[in-house]
Amino acid sequence: MAIADRKSASDSKGWGFFKLPFRQSGNSSNTTSTSSSASHQHQNQSNQQVEGSKTHGSSSVSSVARSLLPKRRRLKLDPANKLYFPYEAGKQVRSAIKIKNTSKSHVAFKFQTTAPKSCFMRPPGAILAPGESLIATVFKFVELPENNEKPMYQKSRDKFKIISMKVKADVDYVPELFDEQKDQTAAEQILRVVFLNPERPEPALEKLKRQLADADAAVAARKKPPEDTGPRIIGEGLVIDEWVCYLKASELYI
Repeated sequence: MAIADRKSASDSKGWGFFKLPFRQSGNSSNTTSTSSSASHQHQNQSNQQVEGSKTHGSSSVSSVARSLLPKRRRLKLDPANKLYFPYEAGKQVRSAIKIKNTSKSHVAFKFQTTAPKSCFMRPPGAILAPGESLIATVFKFVELPENNEKPMYQKSRDKFKIISMKVKADVDYVPELFDEQKDQTAAEQILRVVFLNPERPEPALEKLKRQLADADAAVAARKKPPEDTGPRIIGEGLVIDEWVCYLKASELYI
């Protein structure tokens, strides 16, 4: 009996020994499953963070790209970004630029310059209806070259800028209009001064001459008084239009 008891005790110990790894294996599988689910959850969170960062990054990139894109201009300029002047040292010279409203609303524009003492514009500003255009004339005094510098290498640091803003159709142009609504003002273009040799024919010089002639004609047309087809009035209530009336001899003594 003692031998049998010892045998059963040893058998139970042996089974306990062999069962132990199986219990550990079950715990290990649970641990592995738990770690696997945690790893999977962490991976999902990482993927969401990456996708979120990509979305945020793409949105920030697109916003930066939109900021770098040029704004839609309201005015079309000709020349687009330069003012051509004939180089005549010590004299006042002229340039011209055509300004056209390409938007669907009335637009007010205004010239600005870094040299207001030696440059002025005619007109300095105006309001253009949709599709309307005009040719503005820019006057500039050309300084004498320094240190015997060659005339055509004389550079000008003067620059011009055209600013614009949308206005209502019944608004009259006044320079203070831009000061009152600065947040609605947009810079259209910065114009650089380019000198031309008046003795050397070139396309830019010929085009400048045509634009100046058109500008002078427009100014003369504006100064010309409108034709009055009504009666000519001298004083108050005196109509002097001639009335040719032919009377018969029998009507002279009526």
